[in-house]
Amino acid sequence: MPAKLLVIQHIACEPPGAYEDELRARGGTLHRVEIDRGEPVPDWRGFDGMIVMGGPMGAYEEAGFPWLAAEKAAIAEAVRADLPVWGVCLGAQLLAASLGAEVGPGPEPEVGVLPVRCTSAAASDPVFAHAPPEFRALQWHQDTFALPAGAALLASSPAYDQQAFRVQRAYGLQFHIEIGTDLATAWAEVPAYAASLESIMGPGALPVLLAEIAAHEIEMTRLARRLFAAWVDEVVAAPAARTVHEAAPAV
Repeated sequence: MPAKLLVIQHIACEPPGAYEDELRARGGTLHRVEIDRGEPVPDWRGFDGMIVMGGPMGAYEEAGFPWLAAEKAAIAEAVRADLPVWGVCLGAQLLAASLGAEVGPGPEPEVGVLPVRCTSAAASDPVFAHAPPEFRALQWHQDTFALPAGAALLASSPAYDQQAFRVQRAYGLQFHIEIGTDLATAWAEVPAYAASLESIMGPGALPVLLAEIAAHEIEMTRLARRLFAAWVDEVVAAPAARTVHEAAPAV
């Protein structure tokens, strides 16, 4: 049966991109929730899996975004119940935080189309076994996270060790491979993103970054669809190992 997935977005310009393209090409459906607009997270038990996308806020900024606490609680409950989860950038940080791992600012921002290398654990993973040993990905973040207890580290970069991990049937990806130049341009139109980009890369940073994305867009989005297809086929479509798993409490 085609997958029915819950998608949590934290800003309109960060949809699932190539992941959504792959899902729809397979006849799957999604229910999109824009949580930053006040839409509540529905009961995840009615879905085959959950996608948690990126956003301009930090996973630890409950004071300014009080709905983050409820979202992390829902993610933790879903992981305990063995629901497949696919978290991207902020989504990966929220996944880590929901499982009790520390999330916060890193030593320096990581921005650009940069190399990511798979770890030895990736070779036996049902999803990351389909990735090359090294690939290019868009990085646009300054927060990072500790690896949750019991997680398998699947990918790292020179700047940040934690680039991808798996806990049970939940995956967190710090990097972006799902977007092209159109979505990246939309990101740069968000004042917070534009200011961050200029402060990190200097004046005129946007054309440089867009050129980098354009040069690698095809290979990145093809990899995004390949990994997401493996997650749908090998993780979402697979029966849960058991109904309830032990997991750290939500923060």
